[in-house]
Amino acid sequence: MQHNQNKLFISNMMESAIRIGLLFILIVWTFDIIKPFVIPVLWGAIIAVALMPITQKLERALKGRRGLAASILALAGIILLIAPFWIVSSSIFDGVTHMIEVLQSGDVDIPGPTQKVADIPLIGDKLYDIWALFATNLEKAVLHFLPQIKTGVTAAAGMLGSSLGSLVMFIISLAIAGGFMAHAEKSAAAVSTVAVRVAGKHGEEWTSLTAATIRSVLLGVVGVAFIQSILIGSALFTFSIPAAGIFTFIVFILGIAQLPPLLVVLPLIFYVFSTHDSTPATIFTVWVLIAGISDSFLKPMLMGRGVDVPMPVILIGAIGGMITAGIIGLFLGAVILAIWYELFITWLKTEEEATTGSQALNKAEDKLVTAPGHDGANE
Repeated sequence: MQHNQNKLFISNMMESAIRIGLLFILIVWTFDIIKPFVIPVLWGAIIAVALMPITQKLERALKGRRGLAASILALAGIILLIAPFWIVSSSIFDGVTHMIEVLQSGDVDIPGPTQKVADIPLIGDKLYDIWALFATNLEKAVLHFLPQIKTGVTAAAGMLGSSLGSLVMFIISLAIAGGFMAHAEKSAAAVSTVAVRVAGKHGEEWTSLTAATIRSVLLGVVGVAFIQSILIGSALFTFSIPAAGIFTFIVFILGIAQLPPLLVVLPLIFYVFSTHDSTPATIFTVWVLIAGISDSFLKPMLMGRGVDVPMPVILIGAIGGMITAGIIGLFLGAVILAIWYELFITWLKTEEEATTGSQALNKAEDKLVTAPGHDGANE
């Protein structure tokens, strides 16, 4: 009998191991199949949640035509993506073309630095010497800084290629978001069903919290970064700053990563003061400084409504997302990490409330048992 039980145990164990192994293989194959679609579908769902209030308002204006409202918003988002990308890309292309033409012609005339450059604290003297070298002997300067120039050109080319791929991914995500918005009720019901199945009675509450977090982060992080980049970029293009498109894009990336745009703005202010008169340089300085600190009053306006995500969480999510999935991961990582943070804090509060309620109930029962005239047996 013992021998038969051992054989049965081994047989059941082997059968379970085979089933688990087959299930694991099926899951891995399934993930490999859907992996290319995970990021665009996930980002499309996030965009749909963020734009749903606007979709509902537009639907009422269009007399209940939800599909048309979703299509208009998706198309508007695609245009808003393509237009700035086209402007920035054209600026970069024109700058590179002009540089190549000037180098091929041999007629390179770089204005020398002024004393204002040398007066800049800490870096003034070194910056003055480098600038003077490029102005007086361009060939020697290029040969001296050739490794740094190659590294910069390679990084710029890689960034441009990544940006183009991210643009295509954004367009696909917006099209998917349009489909989610057109069938919002069915999508929301499916998400709620899964959430209740996974998280129990708190599933619907956590679903609402996730939607609020998505809207808050997209408006308070991505929206503020977009506004800041537009304000600073308009100043750069107005004052004809070289490579204005690149600097505008860098400001946008820094804004999403929760880093101050002044990292880019301050060197440009020094450049403008060294190449322009005092009046336009002062106007430029005031313009970009106000745009640079505009997040201090834009974020409380756009990132409120009960959702308070610490900036380190956004920073870690943005940087980690960019390392994992490129530029689109910069947006996606910040949103996803903010969602997990809010859900984790809510879960902690729920556990604390449950523990507090249990302790209060136990105290009440103890008081009832020890009360005079109380008959514990009869109770």
